[in-house]
Amino acid sequence: MASYKTHLQALYECSAKYSSLPILKLPVYDHEGQLCTWQPISYQQFTSDVEHFAAHLAGRLAADGVPLRSVVGLWSNGMSYVDILYIYAIARAGYIPQLFSLRLPNPDVIYELLEKANGRAMIYEPDLASMLSTCPCPAYSAVDLRSVEVDNTFLPPVPQPTGADDIVMIFHTSGSTSGRPKLLPCNYKWLDAMVRKSAKVSPPLRQTGQDVTVAMGSMCHIGQTFMFLASFQNGACTIQPKAVTFSTDELALMITRGGLNRLNEFPAFFAVHVRAAKQSPKLLALLRSLDEILYSGQPMSREDEEWAYAQGLKMRNLFGSTECGAMLLSIRGGGQANPPLRPIEGTSYAFMPIEDESDDAEEGAYSNANARLLELVILANSDDCPHVSMRAADGHYHTGDLFVEVGPGAYLSRGRGDDWIKSENALRCDTRAIEDNVRQTCGELIVECVVVGNGRPSPALFVEAAAGMAMDDAKLRREIIRRTRHFHSRRYLHERISNAKMVVVVPMGTLPRTATKGNVRRRAVEEMFTAELDAMFTCA
Repeated sequence: MASYKTHLQALYECSAKYSSLPILKLPVYDHEGQLCTWQPISYQQFTSDVEHFAAHLAGRLAADGVPLRSVVGLWSNGMSYVDILYIYAIARAGYIPQLFSLRLPNPDVIYELLEKANGRAMIYEPDLASMLSTCPCPAYSAVDLRSVEVDNTFLPPVPQPTGADDIVMIFHTSGSTSGRPKLLPCNYKWLDAMVRKSAKVSPPLRQTGQDVTVAMGSMCHIGQTFMFLASFQNGACTIQPKAVTFSTDELALMITRGGLNRLNEFPAFFAVHVRAAKQSPKLLALLRSLDEILYSGQPMSREDEEWAYAQGLKMRNLFGSTECGAMLLSIRGGGQANPPLRPIEGTSYAFMPIEDESDDAEEGAYSNANARLLELVILANSDDCPHVSMRAADGHYHTGDLFVEVGPGAYLSRGRGDDWIKSENALRCDTRAIEDNVRQTCGELIVECVVVGNGRPSPALFVEAAAGMAMDDAKLRREIIRRTRHFHSRRYLHERISNAKMVVVVPMGTLPRTATKGNVRRRAVEEMFTAELDAMFTCA
């Protein structure tokens, strides 16, 4: 059997190599919530804390009759130090972690997903205790165990990879299908690919001293799980912000006092710093001082990207997904906006011509009519190809992401060929499912509808009201929200249309349509109503 490396084995290797260096810097706040400093956690201390948590969990789960290699759910924010310890400790104790984000707040959906994975226990964020009264399996609050005495006799040996196809952890798709996310079972072969790929994504940049990067999201999602692997395998440190939407002031403190030299951020969040830097030469100088600004998850706005490259910022674009982790990378810096992307070394991908290039497809993907559109396909023989349950009939994983080839092995993204959009934190939303539900529940009230919201906190619904409607626009918006409330209650927070302000009523015939079939053009609606969308999501 081939030798596969897990995140645990990578951690132990790096803990021995970089034992006294900080693997994490945790924020310390005063009684008024103001940031004071960062507490360093060494590689050695982190590994010791993981083992301490694992020993407690092993004893507790064994006492409740949960066999080794059972699935144990973790419903968590995935951002705090304790959250990270639980994620690693469940695996270290010999179990299979199934990770649930707090962005999925419906316990019924959590129970369904846990049952679908044959989960035998649940660990939950302490604040969720009141929601878990009907949990069908043993459930434990994810309290901080660092001060709790444990019996180390319960700590089993470090789990070793078994078969290539044996499951080692479970994520979920970042968008819902049929009322809930899909399970994303991850086997040892896939995890080994993530470990190897992540080490190539973030090689050391500082000539002397330690690289310091920043957490870009929850460890309950593959994005930050992958980037944490990338960081610690190269002896770097990850600094924890107060939230992924950290302010420009906090960014400046992380650079000047926290040692940050590598910024990882989603474009929608980075845009806040761009706006501030245009007005602040001091902030611009700080951004220029960074060794790398890695953006991922969705395209950066053309204006922001062109400005960043023109200012000499050391930009790098990473293209990835929940199912595969990082897949494509641009050259650091590169000198120009919209840099070409190349597959990460060691992968086996194909860029296959799409069959249908009709004007019913997302026209934003077809900015160059003379370029042949190619779909990114992860071949079955690529070690990072997702679980067979995610693959198409041909055995490969079809991403739905479209590209044009601009040079040998170099590609530019041209959007997607399906009905999914990405929110501001790069999580996916199935627009067609929302539109179908609106048509089903509100069919007599509307003529047409479309869901938009690329790069926004949540989707927005545009509807053309039916002729002769007896209710005014405000009442129609409220009625649509009322009729669709149950549908949205089962979805991730970033997929929900739960407030009447997210519904826009326009006159019949307003929404732009394709010439041949008359379908509403989603990208054109986004562009036509940019001002309305900006106002909708501007905080008061």
